[in-house]
Amino acid sequence: MVLTQRKKRLILIIPLIMCLTHLFPPSLALLSGIALSMAGITDKSLTQHTNLILKIAIILMGFGMNAKQILEASGQGFLNTALSVIFVIITGLILGKILKLEKNTTILIASGTAICGGSAIAAVSPVIKAKSHQTSFALAVVFILNAIALFLFPFLGHYLGMSQETFGYWAAIAIHDTSSVVGAGAVYGSKALEIATTVKLIRALWIIPLSIAIALFQKGDKKGKIQWPWFIMLFAAAIMMSHFLPGWSETFDHLTWFGRKGMVIALFLIGSGISFKEAKEAGWKSFVVGISLWVLTGGLSLFLLMNL
Repeated sequence: MVLTQRKKRLILIIPLIMCLTHLFPPSLALLSGIALSMAGITDKSLTQHTNLILKIAIILMGFGMNAKQILEASGQGFLNTALSVIFVIITGLILGKILKLEKNTTILIASGTAICGGSAIAAVSPVIKAKSHQTSFALAVVFILNAIALFLFPFLGHYLGMSQETFGYWAAIAIHDTSSVVGAGAVYGSKALEIATTVKLIRALWIIPLSIAIALFQKGDKKGKIQWPWFIMLFAAAIMMSHFLPGWSETFDHLTWFGRKGMVIALFLIGSGISFKEAKEAGWKSFVVGISLWVLTGGLSLFLLMNL
C-alpha cells in the first residue's frame, strides 16, 4: 500500500515528539530515522530543514558550555586538528588520483572527512563549482559512515578503556559530521560530549581557511563564493553570554535543554534521509576513498591520543 504524504507526516511526527522527551537517546533517534527511511516512510517536507535545526541546536547548546574549559580544549586539540586536516586533504587527493575518481568528488569527500562532514561539503561545493551528483556522492559517503560511527566509536571506546576526555578528542577528530560527533559523545558520557562538541566546533572553523585556499587555487578569473559558517560565530556568542551573564543561568539551562533535544531531532531527520539508493549511486570508488580516509584518520588520531 502506498502511503499518502499526510500519513507519512503523521508517522514521522510521532518519533519527533518522542525525541523531545527522554524516550529517545541520540543513537536510537538516528537508528529509528534510518529504519523509517528504509521502509519507504520519508517526507521531504519534514527533512528539508534538518541542517537549520542542527545549527540552531548547536547554537543553543553553546549556552551550556564552560568558556574556561573550551579554551583549554581548543589549546590542547589545536595541533592534532591542524595535522589531521592537512594529512586527510593530501591523502584524499592522492587516493582520488590513484583510483581516478572525479577531482571535485575527491575534494568534497576529503574536505568532509577532514573538517566537519556535510557542513564542509556544503561550504566547499560552490567554491569548486561542483555538479549536483558530485555533491550528492560525497554527502552519501559521509552520512553513511557517520551512521556507522555513531554506534562503532562508543563501542570501541569502551573496549579500549578510553577516558571520557580521550574519547571526546578522538570522536571530534575522527568522526565526520558534528551531529554524529555530538551523538557519540552523548552516548559515551557528559564529559565526552562537552569535549567532543567543543573541539569539533572549533575544528569546523577550518572551513574558512580551507574554502579560501581552494578558492585561491581555482583556475580562472572568477572565484567561487565562500559560504561562511555563521552558526559557529553565534555558538561562540552564546558561550560568551553564559560566561558574562551568570545571573541568567536558569534561562541558559532551559536553552541548553532545547538545544540537546533539537540535536536528537536532527539526528532522527538525518537518519530518515539515508537510503540504499544513495549508497548505490555513490559508487564504489567514492566509498573506497571515504572509508580509507576514515580509517586512516581514526587510526592515526587514536594512536597519537593513546601514546602521546
